[in-house]
Amino acid sequence: MNVRRRLISGSAVAAATALGLGSLSACSTDSAAAGNTGKFDVVASFYPMTFLAEQIGGSHVHVTSLTTPGQEPHDLEISPQQIALLEQSDAVLYLKNLQPSVDDAVAQSPVGTKIDAASLTTLEEHGNEVGGHAAEHDTHEGEESGGKDPHIWLDPVRYAQVAEGVGKAFEKADPDHAADYRKNTAALVKQLDQLNTRFKAGLANTKTKVFITTHAAFGYLAERYGLTEEAINGLDPESEPSAARVKDLEKLAGADGVTTVFYETLVSDKTAKTVANDAGLKTDVLDPLEGITKKSRGTDYLSVQEANLKALQQALGAK
Repeated sequence: MNVRRRLISGSAVAAATALGLGSLSACSTDSAAAGNTGKFDVVASFYPMTFLAEQIGGSHVHVTSLTTPGQEPHDLEISPQQIALLEQSDAVLYLKNLQPSVDDAVAQSPVGTKIDAASLTTLEEHGNEVGGHAAEHDTHEGEESGGKDPHIWLDPVRYAQVAEGVGKAFEKADPDHAADYRKNTAALVKQLDQLNTRFKAGLANTKTKVFITTHAAFGYLAERYGLTEEAINGLDPESEPSAARVKDLEKLAGADGVTTVFYETLVSDKTAKTVANDAGLKTDVLDPLEGITKKSRGTDYLSVQEANLKALQQALGAK
């Protein structure tokens, strides 16, 4: 495969120069850059996209993530350096309407292959009950304007559909390695199918079907396995719930046998503990997999999802 050497656009050079990166040149093969590495250079917007690119691309790709481990992806603001690196890449893999600054950068970028994961499966509108958006995200106009819940990766079935679409896009953009991309995609889809089977069996018989979260990221997962997600309404991650909402959750918990309020790893557990203490419930982690950190209960998408399954089984009283 020929090393990809492309001219850096004027805006990319300006951005690089502003950051003291003047050493970047049109023929740069600096492995620290997103482009010109001699591999198929992919920029991924955040962890679920990074995981797909790495699993499907294997040894043929060089993946750069725009969101660093531990960073809340919704809050990402693209830096001039990232814009410069994006413009040198072969492909960008992102999820439209999740990160507005990424959407803007991709729209203005000359990158040849733009893969929007949201276009590779079906999206639904969700509220705070059954599934959908947490109130903590209500300030993010990029998500709300579309009216669709972007958290498709937490449903193994939809995530597998996205994987298949990404694989086809890689084959088209880098035909020299199409056979390997097909093989890797098939292997990943098989793993996701097996994960779906374990979720289906593991959550089939439970004492309750209702769970409470501070972050309403699990709407697709809830619908897939016949569960109901109740997200704490009208709150951002750091605020305390209203007395009325806590009272509602106490009633719900008592009526539906709810035992646990789930919180996530990338934001404070203050809200969950406040509700749990007032309602006499326990707290636990249900990871929305927006990033992998040392606090994660696993090292990758598959292992963290297994931990999520165990947490749900325990909270719902799996038989």
